[in-house]
Amino acid sequence: MGLKAGIVGLPNVGKSTLFNAVSNSAKAQASNYRFCTIEPNVGLVDVPDQRLNKLAELVQPERIVPTQIEIVDIAGLVKGASKGEGLGNKFLANIREVDAIIHVIRCFEDENVLRDEGPINPVSDKDIIDTELQLKDLDSVEKKLSRSEKMIKTGDPKIKLEVEVLKKCKEHLEQGKSIRGLDLSAADKVAIADLFLLTDKPVLYVANVDEASMHTGNKFSEALQAAVAGEGAQVIVMNNSIEAQIAEMEDPADKELFMGEYKMTEPALNRLIRSTYKLLNLYTYFTAGVQEVRAWTIQDGWKAPQAAGVIHTDFEKGFIKAEVIGYDDYIQYKSEAAAREAGRLRIEGKEYIVKDGDVMHFRFNV
Repeated sequence: MGLKAGIVGLPNVGKSTLFNAVSNSAKAQASNYRFCTIEPNVGLVDVPDQRLNKLAELVQPERIVPTQIEIVDIAGLVKGASKGEGLGNKFLANIREVDAIIHVIRCFEDENVLRDEGPINPVSDKDIIDTELQLKDLDSVEKKLSRSEKMIKTGDPKIKLEVEVLKKCKEHLEQGKSIRGLDLSAADKVAIADLFLLTDKPVLYVANVDEASMHTGNKFSEALQAAVAGEGAQVIVMNNSIEAQIAEMEDPADKELFMGEYKMTEPALNRLIRSTYKLLNLYTYFTAGVQEVRAWTIQDGWKAPQAAGVIHTDFEKGFIKAEVIGYDDYIQYKSEAAAREAGRLRIEGKEYIVKDGDVMHFRFNV
């Protein structure tokens, strides 16, 4: 589907280390100097889903294919980026192209890791990033508002709405608030859609803590959680270096032994990836056959023909019907044939809204 999540943050907070851990198709350079990442690194990330594994245990396919999301590692931002400081213009252009933000914040003390922003202060670090994005958005809003106000005399109701929405956004941004926290209607959002506002993107925070705090958090991560409580945003507490070590291990036994030493039941990365997937408002449906058991990504609210189109455009064009078994029913009856026999296989048409976890087979004719 081409949806991207961008990893952002100040320099030397652990962005590239996190990217190395989550990406299974690219490795970003992680070094202790500012602007180590200049061009954004891009990697495809498998979405961990135990439902896929359980279906595979029942079907015994030739291959298992998880769904994926795209993760982008973006250059570190500094104060003044909205005015072009550091790599500001490039950073802001890159972040404009992603659909959601993974904001990494340093929540550990280490005198060997460079830091120009003074004592460790996750709330202040968050505010630096927020302020730069808000200032850039304010600039975009003001420019469009100036153009729209000149055209309002035409009496076009569309222009009138644009001006109203832009003024509302301008006032909100001038108060140091992000657009994602502004209550905008669907029509309001259409009026500013062409601006691709940075602070309108959903955000997930990663508190990069020291090894001793990876399970409990610390005073820094607690301060961050308190600061974002009003946003309704999630904070994932993890140690990026430990996660990167786990990701580099190819032997599952070694990986399990390593995690056991740290009392981990799964990598924290799994929670991060699943949370990012949810942040992007994505659902998963499955196809299950002897050749492959596969997870497919769709948007929440998609109808059956749209979901079929993810497999192939011909499936959507010639859609006839979908044979659907709920995931829980498939697990209970252990096969498509048994679910059908029990009356748990449903025939759905073009208006069916696909549910997360549906096991589907499409009938089409082109």
